[in-house]
Amino acid sequence: MRLIRDFSQRALFPQGCVLTIGNFDGVHLGHRAVIDKLAQCGRQLQLPTVLMLFEPQPLEYFLGENAPSRLMRLREKILALHLLPIDNVVILRFNRLLANFEPEQFVSDILVDKLNLKHLVIGDDFHFGKARRGNFNLLCAQGKQHGFSVEKSESYQLTDLRVSSTLIRDALNADDLVQARRLLGQDYAVCGRVAQGNQLGRTLGFPTANIKMLRQNTPIKGVFAVTMTGIDGLEFQGVANVGTRPTIDGHSKVILETHLFNFNQNIYGRYVSVHFKHKIRHEMRFDSLEQLQTQIRLDVATAKEFFEQSR
Repeated sequence: MRLIRDFSQRALFPQGCVLTIGNFDGVHLGHRAVIDKLAQCGRQLQLPTVLMLFEPQPLEYFLGENAPSRLMRLREKILALHLLPIDNVVILRFNRLLANFEPEQFVSDILVDKLNLKHLVIGDDFHFGKARRGNFNLLCAQGKQHGFSVEKSESYQLTDLRVSSTLIRDALNADDLVQARRLLGQDYAVCGRVAQGNQLGRTLGFPTANIKMLRQNTPIKGVFAVTMTGIDGLEFQGVANVGTRPTIDGHSKVILETHLFNFNQNIYGRYVSVHFKHKIRHEMRFDSLEQLQTQIRLDVATAKEFFEQSR
């Protein structure tokens, strides 16, 4: 899979391409259905497949810190897309210029001139361009003018639910990890590089692997039973806290701290994935480190009991 950020050259795909556009936050079951349809079209037309996404996501540009929490950072998204049948991912910077593009200009300047679009697959709720004026009907009209076809991908339904990133965020905000797993097709997970902290966890007898969340906000907070992958091809069980550590220093930035059971390797700098299995409790502030230490012991016991019962 090729990543494309440079639009300086015209007609990146001389023979044309098939394209889909969206945020693809979470790369959930609905997104995978769109990508499967895109891949099928690419095979039929014998053209490369292209997925276009925006960075930052448009609502992040418009709403800033009030934007909905991300399910995935950009790197997590790219890693997930790399496993799917996509030839190219185009990352388009969303800025004032792009926000003010009229939809017809977006089609002619980017989709036609830069990408040489031949076939477009879009979701049934797709809108684009200034004031979100662009939609399926406008794209069909533009396709007739510029010589590309447009196909609508209907919403992916799971029983009676329309799978969406918003629905997944709602499930995570409600601590319903089971529902989030159904909609994602896998456990909700956070990826990142293990950074060195102040090693207070080691002092308390519970060393942690710390990952800075590097996002404006997060759809989950609290203490969880988790597994970690990315170390020697193995899966390790543990307990994790996602939050601002109010007992220690009350960070404004959210940190993911994971204590792995029966684990003593040095993994600083390793890129790992933490998979959330079960919510144990909300993050809370304790009056002393001794109270915190006692609660961590209880959290570890609860997590181990969960894994034992899940066998």
